Amino acid sequence: MTGKLKFLLFSYFSVIFALFLYSFTQVDLNLTLSEISIFQTLQKNFQYIGFFQRTESSIIFSLILIFLFLFYGVFLFLSLKNKISSKYLFYLVFGTFLLLVFSYNAFSYDLFNYIFDAKIVTHYQQNPFLAKPSDFVGDEMLNFMRWTHRFYPYGLSWLILTVPLSIIGGNIFLTTFFLFKLLAGLSYLGSGYLIYKISQNLFPKNKISNTLFFALNPLVLIEGLISAHNDMPMVFITLLSFYLYLNKRKSASFLVYIFSVGIKYATAALAPSFLYLWISEKLKKKINWEKFFIFNLFLSLLVVIYASIRTTFQPWYFLLSFAIASFVFRKFYIFIPSVVISVTTALIYLVYVFMTDYAKDYPQIISNVEYIGLFFIVFFPAVYFLKTRLNSYH
Repeated sequence: MTGKLKFLLFSYFSVIFALFLYSFTQVDLNLTLSEISIFQTLQKNFQYIGFFQRTESSIIFSLILIFLFLFYGVFLFLSLKNKISSKYLFYLVFGTFLLLVFSYNAFSYDLFNYIFDAKIVTHYQQNPFLAKPSDFVGDEMLNFMRWTHRFYPYGLSWLILTVPLSIIGGNIFLTTFFLFKLLAGLSYLGSGYLIYKISQNLFPKNKISNTLFFALNPLVLIEGLISAHNDMPMVFITLLSFYLYLNKRKSASFLVYIFSVGIKYATAALAPSFLYLWISEKLKKKINWEKFFIFNLFLSLLVVIYASIRTTFQPWYFLLSFAIASFVFRKFYIFIPSVVISVTTALIYLVYVFMTDYAKDYPQIISNVEYIGLFFIVFFPAVYFLKTRLNSYH
């Protein structure tokens, strides 16, 4: 490893560590992470910055985001120039995991709902499909949760993954919290590994850049590692189904795919692509894997559109799309929208930090940010294709 790469690595991890620390400025005011007095004092100091010094907090977070995108661009550029080895890739991805897996879920409360859903099974011995968190009046977790009135909205597969964590956690909140974070973190690591291995098989020259496109993307870091959404395990298991298929374990591939559908249902939209694999196998047709991933990307984006119309748009809906896009991101019409989406979601986090989602004007401002992002998602590819068409006439 050269001196310049060592310096880049050190600088990058300094930013990641800053992000780790910053996450604790967003600890809910009704939540005490530790009974140890020194940790309580630190927590209150961090909370004071996040909740009562919002301008300063927003400036700090803005700087962290700027450097995250800067390093993302630098490492992606170096990988495209073949200047990053597999060993260096491992340092980047594993080091990122190691720091952020212990962060607080700063930008979403969903992790608490995951914990409570499993707790309904393990502690209250009830069915989360029929019982909701608000039914258990007096539980201390209700003090810092949201969406306590909803029934369990996910599939059986998610309970299969999370109930054992709840049992091991033994109804101790902090232990259970980090077990759930570890599940998301290991899914992040596993997803990076599978993108690398699938690329090694199908697009060997791009294996490092493909992995970095996903693993260092700020959206993936914030939603997959920090907020620890269950989309991250869903992504890992979906990629595992692709990997198994490539390794001639087709029955296992389809079973794993079905399990992924049972986490959050979103991957059900990919069923046509698995049908395509099955038909191609029967007809002994060669699979165009680039077109296969582009088709899957299109299907995953339909899920984002449907979910956004059904409820509201949420940045973590794109985690599956970014994982699939990693295999074909070099195409302009995929890369540019990916960058725009990443920047747009970063602005959403920034508005959240500055205002909180309780603010009166928050929904309208977020809608404006989303519309601007959507405009540029369409604008840049349209300009590119128009320019390409005009050049073809000369």
